[in-house]
Amino acid sequence: MNPISLAPARLIRPSWVLLLAAVVSGCATSLPPPQAAPQPPMERLPAATTAPAAPALAAPVPVPITAPVAPAAPPVTEMNTERPVSLKPNALIGLQEQTDIWERIRRGFAMPDLDNDLVRNREQWYASRPDYMLRMTERSRPYLFHIVEELERRNMPMELALLPFIESAFNPQAVSSAKAAGMWQFMPATGKYFDLKQNLFRDERRDVLESTRAALDYLQKLYTLFGDWHLALAAYNWGEGSVGRALARNKAQGLPLTYSDLRMPNETRFYVPKLQAVKNIVAQPEAFNTELPLIQNHPYFKSVAIERDIDVAMAAKLANVSLEDFKALNPAMNRPVILAAGTPHILLPWDNATVFETNLQARPERRLSRWTAWQAPRTMGAEEVAKQVGMSAEQLRSVNGIPARMLVKAGSTLLVPRQGKLDNDVTEHLADNGHLLLAPEVVLRKIMVKARAGDTLARLASRHGVSAANVADWNRLKPNVTLSNGQTLAIYVPAKASRKATKSSPRRTEPQRSKVAARPSKAASKR
Repeated sequence: MNPISLAPARLIRPSWVLLLAAVVSGCATSLPPPQAAPQPPMERLPAATTAPAAPALAAPVPVPITAPVAPAAPPVTEMNTERPVSLKPNALIGLQEQTDIWERIRRGFAMPDLDNDLVRNREQWYASRPDYMLRMTERSRPYLFHIVEELERRNMPMELALLPFIESAFNPQAVSSAKAAGMWQFMPATGKYFDLKQNLFRDERRDVLESTRAALDYLQKLYTLFGDWHLALAAYNWGEGSVGRALARNKAQGLPLTYSDLRMPNETRFYVPKLQAVKNIVAQPEAFNTELPLIQNHPYFKSVAIERDIDVAMAAKLANVSLEDFKALNPAMNRPVILAAGTPHILLPWDNATVFETNLQARPERRLSRWTAWQAPRTMGAEEVAKQVGMSAEQLRSVNGIPARMLVKAGSTLLVPRQGKLDNDVTEHLADNGHLLLAPEVVLRKIMVKARAGDTLARLASRHGVSAANVADWNRLKPNVTLSNGQTLAIYVPAKASRKATKSSPRRTEPQRSKVAARPSKAASKR
């Protein structure tokens, strides 16, 4: 070999060694450790994670290991409560941080697509109503981030974040003709099964946090039962028993056991196609001439603790938000007061939460509520209740939703002004169990009757269809009084009482509106 030709090789060799060392060193800092999870295929990368203080990842580069290492981006600190999310089957390419909630939703789509004429029909219906779509999507702004967070935490398909569009158009105050309530439309019995409290002061079927928790619990239960998300959705709409019977029919007839092959009511037949249509529009809004409002991928509200009863209007004022906006985040309240014993937290727009806490600390001893709860000791009319609690009958009816000509039954809980002996926060028992029972007023007529030999109050009262306690009250007698033969007593009976019951009355008076347990006037008792 020519020695002259070897000289350049000897000179160049150290340079190659140095270069190779640099390449290996660079790869050691850019490749994951051996125990790290394998990288997903290039055509189906996972949605970006926004875990706290994690540096943003550089875009993937499918080149040999000699490629240069991209510098790390600054850490992301906006969303310090998120957790990394597992790969969804239909995730899109890209690892950049999500700033648009719609893009985050798209990356989490995981249900199989439904493609039939019913879907096309619903796509056309929604696409032909752009104003409705805009109002509906704008209405979802306060709630979407929380729902998306919960779905990711449970590793559930992101299509379910769109379900309130189908159920209620994202209106937490919605009530159906069948009495289903809230943005997830829970029936009263189903709500109770999933521990949604429904009482005089609040209805958690409308509560943003509690109703979402219950809805996802229910959907997970249905998916576990049927093993198919389309069947689970059908059961959410139609009932698990109905879907189970439909599947049994198909199985007995040798028919397929899929959603599209079941015999079902029209409402349920269109239910999943509606969700698929909204999914398709969210996936490609430009294809349907639809514009989705920009909804940022960060929390809209914050939960704030309350330790004292506070009026709804006062809470909105201290938070510096409109009453409408406050009720949109706290729609479960049935009365103009929030009871700390039953609702220890309220939701406020993120920035306003700090304003509320600052203003609340400036009022450590001042009363925050004008209202408290009071239980009726016996069945009473609104006028008598109002007189006892120091308010007008009209105000009592308005605040407590008491229709005209209705009695308040014994044990009922009423909202009344805080004053005198009633100046206290409501107890946990009443906050969780308060209820209002009403009975129609009855037009009564006073009759005078004579006791027979051996009569007792109970026997005489039974003969005229009234209670012994009322007879004693009407006549100012003790409950265990001994009646004498021929003793005259006043009794109040319905105006339509039989003629037989009134024959013993020596004279009649004009009908008067009264309550069953009312005490007659002094003038009447002397007659």
